[in-house]
Amino acid sequence: MRPILYDFGIDLPFFGPLNFPAYFTMLTLSFCVGMWMSAREAPKLGLDKDRVLDLDLWLVVWAIFGARVLHVIADGHFSDYVNLCVDPTRVPALDALVTSCQTDAQCGYDYLCDLASQKCHPPRDCLATVKVWRGGLAYYGGFIFASGFGLWYARKHRMGMWKVADLSAPWIAFGLALTRVGCFLNGCCHGKPSDLPWAVVFPAGSAVHRAQLDTGVIPPEGDPIAVHPAQLYLAALNFLIFFVLYFVLRKRKRFQGELFAWLLIGKGVFRSIVELWRDDERGVLWGWLSTSMILSVPLVLLGVFILVRRGQLWTRQENLPEPAP
Repeated sequence: MRPILYDFGIDLPFFGPLNFPAYFTMLTLSFCVGMWMSAREAPKLGLDKDRVLDLDLWLVVWAIFGARVLHVIADGHFSDYVNLCVDPTRVPALDALVTSCQTDAQCGYDYLCDLASQKCHPPRDCLATVKVWRGGLAYYGGFIFASGFGLWYARKHRMGMWKVADLSAPWIAFGLALTRVGCFLNGCCHGKPSDLPWAVVFPAGSAVHRAQLDTGVIPPEGDPIAVHPAQLYLAALNFLIFFVLYFVLRKRKRFQGELFAWLLIGKGVFRSIVELWRDDERGVLWGWLSTSMILSVPLVLLGVFILVRRGQLWTRQENLPEPAP
């Protein structure tokens, strides 16, 4: 676990500490790789490279916006963002160095000590919802917003909506794999307790340790226990989707939109499976059904619909009679 890859030791107004957070660094790297590769391959598909780069830049904006929106409203932290502005003493200081405080210095970071409760809390911050570099992004929100905009943009500029979707599909999976590595380094999106040989023990004070203390999985002041590396499960499965889309299906596809359809199906199915081992707070209904599992269903159905519908159109075209000489 390494939430901060490098810290410059500088505090910037509004932005806070200047550093390279693991998750945001991997997210940025995923965007850069996706933009570079899609622009590189665009001419091979008869697409204008500059137009594709313009689209990629817009996709970054919409992906971050959508991911932040879904995180705020569906991951169970909406009240925290409200209280950060209204009453920050009600927001737990997740990374505090102590469980009980007498001074601000004991809390560490920029946390403050509430003498009435002797608990640490974050400082007042009414702009916390827009500070995406501090973490808090929900993949499905970014995917839905960015995909919707991308399809609209490609159709508006006559780029070939499904052609662009297929161009992007492998690199979406590749980028998701990289960001899940960032999740592992950050210690978020963790799994349930496990005694499997590859289970991982996150350090004391990590999000995993705090969650185990809060839920009573371990006694007060107890040491963290091993959990499923759910982040690495998702990273491996997304790399698998990328490999199949790019190296297997890309050169064998029958019709435009096929790669994008399989991305929807693969991502929806794999994400729902791994959700069974997730144990972080992310919005859960009836104790087991997460927001991501709910959103996976329509995306898988959409992928199946695209395969069937586009496949039928392709079959009809293949069966058209040869034009008379």
